[in-house]
Amino acid sequence: MSERVVLAFSGGLDTSVAIPFLAEKMNAEVIAIALDLGQGGEHMEVVQKRALDCGAVESVVVDAKEEFAADFCVPALQANALYMDRYPLLSSLSRPLIVKHLVSAAKRFGGTVVSHGCTGKGNDQVRFEAGLAALAPELKVVAPARDFAWTRDKAIEFAESKGLPIETSKKNPFSIDQNLWGRAVETGFLEDIWNGPTEDVYAYTADPATPREPDEVVITFDQGVPVKLDGRTLTPYQVIAELNRRAGAQGVGRIDMVEDRLVGIKSREVYEAPAAIALITAHMELENVTVERDLARFKRGVDQRWSELVYDGLWYSPLKHALDALIADAQRYVSGDIRMTLHAGQATVTGRRSEQSLYDFSLATYDTGDTFDQSLAKGFVQLFSLPAKIAAARDTKNG
Repeated sequence: MSERVVLAFSGGLDTSVAIPFLAEKMNAEVIAIALDLGQGGEHMEVVQKRALDCGAVESVVVDAKEEFAADFCVPALQANALYMDRYPLLSSLSRPLIVKHLVSAAKRFGGTVVSHGCTGKGNDQVRFEAGLAALAPELKVVAPARDFAWTRDKAIEFAESKGLPIETSKKNPFSIDQNLWGRAVETGFLEDIWNGPTEDVYAYTADPATPREPDEVVITFDQGVPVKLDGRTLTPYQVIAELNRRAGAQGVGRIDMVEDRLVGIKSREVYEAPAAIALITAHMELENVTVERDLARFKRGVDQRWSELVYDGLWYSPLKHALDALIADAQRYVSGDIRMTLHAGQATVTGRRSEQSLYDFSLATYDTGDTFDQSLAKGFVQLFSLPAKIAAARDTKNG
């Protein structure tokens, strides 16, 4: 009996080539699993048919847009997740969800092997396999591009020799991964880090230098979850999708960076994340208004560590699970409205209001009505400065 391989199928070069390659190399029946994560582009029916045309015995498409938004993007938003303070974890968030559905498909179709299209240079191999180790350690893993030392040009030649229905060619060498939370572009001329990205690299964002009228939006949060835009109640998926359009039309969310990969190399990446950047900016500001100072200070370190864990493929790890609990508790009072102006590539906060606000106008004002007792400040400053004063005296004494 042939082995059954469950393949994480994107419809791109590596996974399309993987289907006939695995069928030949392992004498296997390949079951292709594709997820609709709000990535846009090709219709999922086209992706589903391509897998069959490439030789898959089953091709399944899962509509995971709402699940991805609510269970993966929202937690990232609540963690203000920006790897290296810039990258909002686009691909990193989708991999654990894909893994979850691969495990489900393996049970459904009797699969004993799981396969993905990752290379040995990338982070995604770790994200897939660390997730599988946590959820279904009994499943074997095969990664054709890595395990059989494919190069991109050889994969293209193999696809052409088999007449596979894919778009990637030597004239279009970019590697692109996209979903609801953003879009990642790498390889091609971008591998020379002196080369600037051209406008044809971008698809989710318009040129921020093009003159246009600004767009003002009010985002409403309920315990850290975005629930309304301009007063209209929406699901997290709908909020993100609309902000992708509106913020993207203003050129918000373009990122060009050299990134520290988990595998130990540096990689040049170009990202587009209009909704993610707008929402994280808004959420950070609402936390500034509603979260107590010591908790806010501590949470910033938690947010960074959470981002690193997710980037490193440890979504299902004990530490990430524990940090989830702290972040969720910190969101209890993160409710209210943030007004933003989207314009010229920037998402700028211009207003905040919350019934849970810790901002007290009567304490903050310098005008009539000030209730801050400034007479207490002198003693506070003296006591606060006392350790430094004592240490300075010792330094003077010891010359």
